[in-house]
Amino acid sequence: MMDEGLSPRAPEPRRPNESARAPVTDGALQTVSDRDALMLQVLSTEHFSLLSQRGLVYNEAFTRVGMFLTFVSMSFVALALLSNALPSANDLVIIAAIVLGIDLIVALATVIRVANAYGEDFVAVQAMNRVRRGYAELAPEAMPYISTGTYDDVAGVVTSYGTPVAPSSTLSGLLYGFSTSIGLLVIVAAILAGALVSVLALAAGAGGVFSLLLGALAVLLFMVGLAGIGIRGQVRSQASIVIRFPPPPEGSGSVQG
Repeated sequence: MMDEGLSPRAPEPRRPNESARAPVTDGALQTVSDRDALMLQVLSTEHFSLLSQRGLVYNEAFTRVGMFLTFVSMSFVALALLSNALPSANDLVIIAAIVLGIDLIVALATVIRVANAYGEDFVAVQAMNRVRRGYAELAPEAMPYISTGTYDDVAGVVTSYGTPVAPSSTLSGLLYGFSTSIGLLVIVAAILAGALVSVLALAAGAGGVFSLLLGALAVLLFMVGLAGIGIRGQVRSQASIVIRFPPPPEGSGSVQG
Protein backbone atom coordinates (compact mmCIF):
# COMPACT_ATOMS: atom_id res chain seq x y z
CA MET A 1 0.00 0.00 0.00
CA MET A 2 1.42 3.37 -1.07
CA ASP A 3 2.25 5.85 1.64
CA GLU A 4 -0.24 8.69 1.79
CA GLY A 5 2.50 11.31 2.14
CA LEU A 6 4.16 10.18 -1.11
CA SER A 7 0.98 10.08 -3.22
CA PRO A 8 0.80 12.62 -6.08
CA ARG A 9 -1.43 15.60 -5.33
CA ALA A 10 -4.02 16.77 -7.83
CA PRO A 11 -3.56 20.35 -9.10
CA GLU A 12 -5.65 22.88 -7.28
CA PRO A 13 -8.52 24.28 -9.33
CA ARG A 14 -8.04 27.84 -10.53
CA ARG A 15 -10.34 30.47 -9.14
CA PRO A 16 -12.82 31.94 -11.59
CA ASN A 17 -11.42 35.49 -11.35
CA GLU A 18 -7.79 34.50 -11.28
CA SER A 19 -5.96 34.98 -14.56
CA ALA A 20 -3.11 32.80 -15.69
CA ARG A 21 0.32 34.30 -15.30
CA ALA A 22 3.42 33.57 -17.30
CA PRO A 23 6.12 31.86 -15.27
CA VAL A 24 8.78 34.20 -13.99
CA THR A 25 12.13 32.48 -13.78
CA ASP A 26 14.52 35.25 -12.85
CA GLY A 27 12.13 38.10 -12.03
CA ALA A 28 12.94 40.01 -15.23
CA LEU A 29 9.44 39.83 -16.69
CA GLN A 30 7.82 41.10 -13.51
CA THR A 31 10.36 43.90 -13.25
CA VAL A 32 9.76 45.06 -16.83
CA SER A 33 5.99 44.92 -16.33
CA ASP A 34 6.16 47.04 -13.19
CA ARG A 35 8.41 49.53 -14.93
CA ASP A 36 6.06 49.82 -17.92
CA ALA A 37 3.10 50.35 -15.60
CA LEU A 38 4.97 53.06 -13.75
CA MET A 39 6.00 54.73 -17.01
CA LEU A 40 2.43 54.63 -18.28
CA GLN A 41 1.18 56.22 -15.06
CA VAL A 42 3.77 59.00 -15.22
CA LEU A 43 3.09 59.68 -18.91
CA SER A 44 -0.68 59.72 -18.39
CA THR A 45 -0.36 62.17 -15.50
CA GLU A 46 1.85 64.44 -17.57
CA HIS A 47 -0.54 64.16 -20.52
CA PHE A 48 -3.59 65.22 -18.52
CA SER A 49 -1.61 68.02 -16.88
CA LEU A 50 -0.66 69.37 -20.29
CA LEU A 51 -4.26 69.11 -21.47
CA SER A 52 -5.36 71.18 -18.47
CA GLN A 53 -2.63 73.72 -19.18
CA ARG A 54 -3.73 74.08 -22.81
CA GLY A 55 -7.34 74.50 -21.72
CA LEU A 56 -6.39 77.32 -19.36
CA VAL A 57 -4.32 79.04 -22.05
CA TYR A 58 -7.14 78.85 -24.59
CA ASN A 59 -9.71 80.10 -22.11
CA GLU A 60 -7.55 83.06 -21.15
CA ALA A 61 -6.82 83.94 -24.79
CA PHE A 62 -10.47 83.77 -25.82
CA THR A 63 -11.51 85.74 -22.74
CA ARG A 64 -8.98 88.47 -23.44
CA VAL A 65 -10.12 88.72 -27.07
CA GLY A 66 -13.77 88.92 -25.99
CA MET A 67 -13.00 91.56 -23.37
CA PHE A 68 -11.09 93.63 -25.91
CA LEU A 69 -13.85 93.50 -28.53
CA THR A 70 -16.42 94.41 -25.89
CA PHE A 71 -14.27 97.33 -24.73
CA VAL A 72 -13.91 98.66 -28.28
CA SER A 73 -17.63 98.27 -28.96
CA MET A 74 -18.58 100.13 -25.79
CA SER A 75 -16.14 102.94 -26.56
CA PHE A 76 -17.76 103.52 -29.95
CA VAL A 77 -21.20 103.42 -28.35
CA ALA A 78 -20.03 106.07 -25.89
CA LEU A 79 -18.75 108.22 -28.76
CA ALA A 80 -22.08 107.89 -30.54
CA LEU A 81 -23.93 109.01 -27.42
CA LEU A 82 -21.58 111.96 -26.91
CA SER A 83 -21.80 113.15 -30.49
CA ASN A 84 -25.18 114.80 -29.92
CA ALA A 85 -24.29 116.21 -26.52
CA LEU A 86 -21.08 118.03 -27.44
CA PRO A 87 -21.36 121.68 -28.48
CA SER A 88 -18.96 121.50 -31.45
CA ALA A 89 -17.41 118.99 -33.81
CA ASN A 90 -13.90 119.90 -32.65
CA ASP A 91 -14.69 118.66 -29.16
CA LEU A 92 -15.90 115.37 -30.62
CA VAL A 93 -12.68 115.01 -32.64
CA ILE A 94 -10.55 115.58 -29.54
CA ILE A 95 -12.53 113.07 -27.46
CA ALA A 96 -12.49 110.56 -30.34
CA ALA A 97 -8.69 110.83 -30.54
CA ILE A 98 -8.39 110.16 -26.81
CA VAL A 99 -10.76 107.19 -26.94
CA LEU A 100 -9.07 105.71 -30.01
CA GLY A 101 -5.68 106.11 -28.37
CA ILE A 102 -6.88 104.19 -25.32
CA ASP A 103 -8.42 101.52 -27.56
CA LEU A 104 -5.13 101.17 -29.43
CA ILE A 105 -3.18 100.72 -26.20
CA VAL A 106 -5.60 98.03 -25.05
CA ALA A 107 -5.35 96.39 -28.48
CA LEU A 108 -1.55 96.23 -28.33
CA ALA A 109 -1.66 94.80 -24.81
CA THR A 110 -4.15 92.15 -25.95
CA VAL A 111 -2.05 91.27 -29.00
CA ILE A 112 1.03 90.79 -26.81
CA ARG A 113 -0.83 88.60 -24.30
CA VAL A 114 -2.48 86.42 -26.94
CA ALA A 115 0.85 86.04 -28.74
CA ASN A 116 2.44 84.89 -25.47
CA ALA A 117 -0.47 82.47 -24.99
CA TYR A 118 0.22 81.04 -28.44
CA GLY A 119 3.84 80.51 -27.40
CA GLU A 120 2.80 78.77 -24.19
CA ASP A 121 0.46 76.52 -26.16
CA PHE A 122 3.26 75.67 -28.60
CA VAL A 123 5.46 74.55 -25.71
CA ALA A 124 2.61 72.45 -24.29
CA VAL A 125 2.00 70.76 -27.65
CA GLN A 126 5.72 70.01 -27.93
CA ALA A 127 5.61 68.38 -24.49
CA MET A 128 2.55 66.34 -25.53
CA ASN A 129 4.47 65.11 -28.57
CA ARG A 130 7.16 63.84 -26.20
CA VAL A 131 4.52 62.05 -24.15
CA ARG A 132 3.14 60.42 -27.28
CA ARG A 133 6.68 59.36 -28.16
CA GLY A 134 6.77 57.61 -24.80
CA TYR A 135 3.47 55.90 -25.57
CA ALA A 136 4.84 54.79 -28.92
CA GLU A 137 7.96 53.35 -27.33
CA LEU A 138 5.90 51.42 -24.77
CA ALA A 139 3.49 50.10 -27.40
CA PRO A 140 5.01 50.31 -30.90
CA GLU A 141 2.06 48.41 -32.35
CA ALA A 142 -0.13 51.45 -31.57
CA MET A 143 1.80 53.71 -33.96
CA PRO A 144 -0.63 53.27 -36.92
CA TYR A 145 -3.43 54.65 -34.71
CA ILE A 146 -1.61 57.85 -33.69
CA SER A 147 -2.55 60.70 -36.03
CA THR A 148 -0.73 63.50 -34.22
CA GLY A 149 2.99 64.16 -33.99
CA THR A 150 5.42 62.06 -31.99
CA TYR A 151 8.53 64.17 -32.65
CA ASP A 152 9.20 67.38 -30.75
CA ASP A 153 10.72 69.40 -33.57
CA VAL A 154 8.83 72.28 -35.20
CA ALA A 155 7.43 70.10 -37.99
CA GLY A 156 6.19 67.53 -35.48
CA VAL A 157 4.48 70.18 -33.35
CA VAL A 158 2.82 71.75 -36.38
CA THR A 159 1.61 68.28 -37.37
CA SER A 160 -0.20 68.02 -34.03
CA TYR A 161 -1.98 71.29 -34.79
CA GLY A 162 -3.35 69.72 -37.98
CA THR A 163 -1.88 72.39 -40.26
CA PRO A 164 0.72 71.93 -42.99
CA VAL A 165 4.31 72.76 -42.15
CA ALA A 166 4.56 75.10 -45.13
CA PRO A 167 1.55 76.72 -46.83
CA SER A 168 0.94 75.97 -50.48
CA SER A 169 1.41 79.64 -51.36
CA THR A 170 2.13 83.00 -49.76
CA LEU A 171 -1.49 84.06 -50.21
CA SER A 172 -2.82 80.96 -48.45
CA GLY A 173 -0.35 81.51 -45.61
CA LEU A 174 -1.50 85.12 -45.19
CA LEU A 175 -5.16 84.13 -45.30
CA TYR A 176 -4.59 81.44 -42.69
CA GLY A 177 -2.68 83.85 -40.47
CA PHE A 178 -5.38 86.51 -40.58
CA SER A 179 -8.08 83.90 -39.91
CA THR A 180 -6.62 83.11 -36.48
CA SER A 181 -7.41 84.98 -33.27
CA ILE A 182 -4.11 86.81 -33.29
CA GLY A 183 -4.67 87.74 -36.94
CA LEU A 184 -8.07 89.20 -36.09
CA LEU A 185 -6.51 91.22 -33.28
CA VAL A 186 -3.84 92.57 -35.64
CA ILE A 187 -6.51 93.66 -38.13
CA VAL A 188 -8.59 95.42 -35.47
CA ALA A 189 -5.51 97.08 -33.96
CA ALA A 190 -4.42 98.30 -37.40
CA ILE A 191 -7.88 99.74 -38.08
CA LEU A 192 -7.81 101.53 -34.74
CA ALA A 193 -4.39 102.96 -35.57
CA GLY A 194 -5.65 104.15 -38.95
CA ALA A 195 -8.72 105.72 -37.38
CA LEU A 196 -6.54 107.49 -34.81
CA VAL A 197 -4.27 108.89 -37.54
CA SER A 198 -7.29 110.11 -39.52
CA VAL A 199 -8.80 111.80 -36.47
CA LEU A 200 -5.49 113.45 -35.60
CA ALA A 201 -5.18 114.69 -39.19
CA LEU A 202 -8.67 116.16 -38.99
CA ALA A 203 -7.78 117.81 -35.69
CA ALA A 204 -4.72 119.33 -37.36
CA GLY A 205 -6.90 120.88 -40.06
CA ALA A 206 -6.36 118.41 -42.91
CA GLY A 207 -9.08 117.69 -45.42
CA GLY A 208 -11.36 114.68 -45.26
CA VAL A 209 -9.92 112.87 -48.28
CA PHE A 210 -6.34 113.45 -47.19
CA SER A 211 -7.17 112.25 -43.68
CA LEU A 212 -8.73 109.07 -45.08
CA LEU A 213 -5.66 108.41 -47.23
CA LEU A 214 -3.37 108.89 -44.24
CA GLY A 215 -5.55 106.53 -42.21
CA ALA A 216 -5.48 103.86 -44.93
CA LEU A 217 -1.69 104.14 -45.17
CA ALA A 218 -1.43 103.85 -41.38
CA VAL A 219 -3.59 100.72 -41.42
CA LEU A 220 -1.34 99.09 -44.01
CA LEU A 221 1.91 100.06 -42.29
CA PHE A 222 0.66 99.10 -38.85
CA MET A 223 -0.59 95.73 -40.06
CA VAL A 224 2.66 94.93 -41.86
CA GLY A 225 4.70 96.06 -38.87
CA LEU A 226 2.77 93.96 -36.36
CA ALA A 227 2.82 90.93 -38.65
CA GLY A 228 6.56 91.28 -39.16
CA ILE A 229 7.23 91.60 -35.44
CA GLY A 230 5.05 88.57 -34.74
CA ILE A 231 6.69 86.42 -37.40
CA ARG A 232 10.19 87.31 -36.22
CA GLY A 233 9.25 86.58 -32.62
CA GLN A 234 7.75 83.23 -33.62
CA VAL A 235 10.85 82.31 -35.60
CA ARG A 236 13.11 83.20 -32.67
CA SER A 237 11.02 81.24 -30.17
CA GLN A 238 10.87 78.18 -32.43
CA ALA A 239 14.61 78.34 -33.04
CA SER A 240 15.26 78.31 -29.29
CA ILE A 241 13.22 75.19 -28.47
CA VAL A 242 15.03 72.12 -27.17
CA ILE A 243 14.52 69.07 -29.40
CA ARG A 244 14.86 65.74 -27.59
CA PHE A 245 13.21 63.42 -30.12
CA PRO A 246 14.06 64.56 -33.65
CA PRO A 247 12.64 62.66 -36.62
CA PRO A 248 14.80 59.98 -38.18
CA PRO A 249 16.68 60.74 -41.38
CA GLU A 250 14.78 60.43 -44.62
CA GLY A 251 14.77 56.96 -46.08
CA SER A 252 14.83 55.18 -42.72
CA GLY A 253 11.32 53.84 -43.23
CA SER A 254 9.57 55.84 -40.51
CA VAL A 255 6.37 57.51 -41.59
CA GLN A 256 5.07 58.94 -38.34
CA GLY A 257 5.72 62.60 -37.74
